[in-house]
Amino acid sequence: MARVLLIEDDAETAGVVLDDLRGRGHAVTWAATGPEGARAARDGAWGAIILDRMLPGQDGLGVLQDLRRDGDRTPALVLSALGDVDERIRGLRAGGDDYLAKPFALGELAARIEALLRRPVDSRETLLRVGSLEIDLIAGTGRRGARDLELLPRELKLLAYLMRAPGQIVTRAMLFEEVWNYRFTPKSNLIDVHLGRLRRKLEACGEPPLIQNVRGLGFTFTPDD
Repeated sequence: MARVLLIEDDAETAGVVLDDLRGRGHAVTWAATGPEGARAARDGAWGAIILDRMLPGQDGLGVLQDLRRDGDRTPALVLSALGDVDERIRGLRAGGDDYLAKPFALGELAARIEALLRRPVDSRETLLRVGSLEIDLIAGTGRRGARDLELLPRELKLLAYLMRAPGQIVTRAMLFEEVWNYRFTPKSNLIDVHLGRLRRKLEACGEPPLIQNVRGLGFTFTPDD
């Protein structure tokens, strides 16, 4: 199973795609506008993104270009009624990994998504193991020892960033930039709220704490044995 984000403004098309991909075992989330899709893409760890070429609020290629500029390398398939060669080239040059013209067969869409899911998301691991903790960024799952963790997409992204820097000090500015894609440090308790919720999940059965505050500097992730 993989987590797939579908950005499509046509409710009928979205409904058919949702039913088909969910029937194949994927966890699919639907966004109906460009801005809504961009927010969802940044808020979660996705195995693949399907986005329509023409979207209200922001063009699909604009959404894709913004994500690529932010360093998001999630495999993306562009759907469009504009199926000529020039449009396909535009979609691929905007950062798309594949392009499928409408109307399309659901079986072909599913096969193309499965092919994208077999590709590495980027040069970094998508399955992270540090001590007793393990998270799968494609499936969106986590475990500590034998216990499953129910992690929200933002919590998963936050935990992955900390796990990739064990023992190192991570500042608030680093977290805002890498996890929230902010280019400034707001005066907000947003990080504290998310870390508090994450700590409660990680330590729900009395396990040793993994995330520590470093006074005046930030946070550090200390693996257990």
